[in-house]
Amino acid sequence: MPTTKKQKGPKKASKKTGKVVRVVDNGNPGVTISILDGPGEGGANHEYYLSRGGDNRKGIPVGEFGHVHFQNGPVQENGVNGIHQEDLLAIVIDRLQSFQAGPFPCEENAMAIRKIEVALDILNRRTADRVQRGVEGVNEA
Repeated sequence: MPTTKKQKGPKKASKKTGKVVRVVDNGNPGVTISILDGPGEGGANHEYYLSRGGDNRKGIPVGEFGHVHFQNGPVQENGVNGIHQEDLLAIVIDRLQSFQAGPFPCEENAMAIRKIEVALDILNRRTADRVQRGVEGVNEA
């Protein structure tokens, strides 16, 4: 499970805060996951920046891997303006299934696929429940 640790210095400026808010420890020292914004109304962050570990002595990451922008606010109130966690889970499932179809399938990948599929199913059930209650896409519990 990813944990968070305090950031020693800015890696990339946030549009909202002008600095990295915190860094997620993903267990891979070669990749830094920086969170670039504070929590929104729902309590979660929306802006993540992935880079190669280390910097160029000026606090700037030496290699960018990507920027992840999650949906910020309810879709019905804000339109679609980012991805959802379900999208990332679907990508990881597809990637692991591709590895399994390749020359080196393993039980660990198969187990990870099953667990991620369960997580995706749970999130989809939550969405279906919100649709049924008429609160999907709006800022209501």
